[in-house]
Amino acid sequence: MSSYQVSIAQFAPILGGVDANLETHLRLCEQAAASGSRLIVFPELSLTGYFVKDLVGEVALSLDAPQLAAIRRASERIDVVCGFIEKADGDRHHIASGYFSGGELLHVHRKVYLPTYGMFEEGRFIAPGRRLRAFDGPLGRTAILICEDLWHPSTVGVMAADGADLLIGVAASPARGFGGDRPDSARIYEQMNRVYAQLFGMNVVFSNRVGFEDGVGFWGGSEAISPTGSELVKAPYFDDALVTATIDPADARRARLATPLGRDERLDVTIDELSRIATTRREGHA
Repeated sequence: MSSYQVSIAQFAPILGGVDANLETHLRLCEQAAASGSRLIVFPELSLTGYFVKDLVGEVALSLDAPQLAAIRRASERIDVVCGFIEKADGDRHHIASGYFSGGELLHVHRKVYLPTYGMFEEGRFIAPGRRLRAFDGPLGRTAILICEDLWHPSTVGVMAADGADLLIGVAASPARGFGGDRPDSARIYEQMNRVYAQLFGMNVVFSNRVGFEDGVGFWGGSEAISPTGSELVKAPYFDDALVTATIDPADARRARLATPLGRDERLDVTIDELSRIATTRREGHA
C-alpha cells in the first residue's frame, strides 16, 4: 500500500448538541476530503460532548440512527472515525468510536476502561466494553482505543498481537497539572504515543478535543507519530484545528523487521502467567 493522508479534527463539541455537532463533522469531512485525505479522525464523544452524565439516555444513538446514517454517507468520500454514546441492549450505553468507510460502518470499539475517580464519573453512567479487536480496513490492519484505554499498555499489546499496523487513539483529555509549557496530561499522552509507536512498530494517530465543559478545559494537542517515534504532524494546544499527516505503511514493516519484538513475543507465556494471576486474584476475593 502506498502512502496516504490522514486528517485529524480537533474541536469543541457542544455538550448534548448531537445535530449541531453532526454539522461540524460533515463540514470537516468535506474539507478533509477536498484536501486529499483518505481518513479523518474525530475525538472521543465528538458527536455528544464529554460530561453527558444523566443526559446519556437522551444523546445515545443506536447504530442505525439517522445521525450515524449521515456519517455513513459522508464516508463514501472519506473514511471517518467519530465518537458517540452507543445505545445498546436494554438500558446499557457505551462510549464508542466507529470506523466508517464506503458508506458502511466497518468497526465499533467500545471503551473498555471507564475512569471513575477524581473528576471522572464514567462508570456511573456507562457500561464497559468487553472486546479488544483489530480489524482489516482500507488502510490496513487498524485498531481504535479510547482515552483511558491508552493508559493500560495491555490494550495496545493486544492490538499489536492482533496485527494492527495503525493505532487510532481518540480522547477527551482534560488539562491537568501545569508545570511547564503544556499540561502534565499532555506530556504523558505524548510520551505514550511515542513509546507505543516505537515498541509495537505502529503508526499512531491521536485526536484529542478542545474547549470547556463544566469548567474543565481540554488541551487538544492532537498528533500523528511514526513507528520511529518521529512527529508527523502536531495540532496546537487548546485551539480548534484540522491538521493532516502523511502516513507510510511501509514504515511499520521496516520498523518491525529492524526490531522484531512482535515476531518474538511469547504469547503462550503471557497467557499462562496472566491466567495464573487472574485465578489467584479470584481465589483471594472468594
